[in-house]
Amino acid sequence: MRFYAQTPVRRSRQVVADLIAVALIAAAVWFALAVRDVILKLAEPGRQAENAGDSLASGLGDAGDAASKVPLVGNSLKKPLQSAADAGTGLADAGQSLQDIVGQVATLTAIALIVLPVSFVLVLWLPLRMRWIRRSVTTRRVFDAPGGADLLALRALMGPLRDLTAVPAPPGGLADAWRRGDQQVIAELSAVALRRAGLRP
Repeated sequence: MRFYAQTPVRRSRQVVADLIAVALIAAAVWFALAVRDVILKLAEPGRQAENAGDSLASGLGDAGDAASKVPLVGNSLKKPLQSAADAGTGLADAGQSLQDIVGQVATLTAIALIVLPVSFVLVLWLPLRMRWIRRSVTTRRVFDAPGGADLLALRALMGPLRDLTAVPAPPGGLADAWRRGDQQVIAELSAVALRRAGLRP
C-alpha cells in the first residue's frame, strides 16, 4: 500500500496538501491553547479571594482561640470572631468555586476550538487521501493480475483524450490496436492509466 504517488506532480500535490492539513491542525491546537490561557487568567480574582478568605479565616480563628482564654467573657468574645472566620471560609470557598468554573469554561472552549476546525480539515482532506490510496491499491492489483494490462488499457481508452496524445497511434487507431491485442499499444495505454492514478508501470 502506497501513501504517496510515484509520479512527481501528483506526489508534490499530495505532500503539499498533507503539510497544509498538518499546519492547519497545529494552528488550531495552538490557538485553542492560547485562548485557554487567556480564559484561565480570569480565575485570578478567584485565587485572590480564596487566599484572602483563607488568611482572614485563619487570623480570626486564631484571634477567637486567644479571646476564649480571657476569663469570664472569653466565650462571648470568641463567638463573633468565629462567625467572622466562617465568613472568611465562605469567601475562600467562593473563590475556589470561581476558579473551578473558569477552569471548566477554559477546557470546554479549548476542546471546541480544537475539535471543530480539526474535524473540518479531516473531513475535507482525509477522504481524498483514503480514496487515492484505495484507488492506487486497486489499480496496482488490476495491473498485476492476468489480463490486467488489457483492462487498464481499456480504462485509458475510455478516459480523457488529452492523455492519449503521447501514445503513438498505429494504423486503424488505438481502439482497433487494443481489440487486435497489440501488446505494444496495450502496454502504453496501461501506462497511461497507471499515470492517471499516480503510479508507474
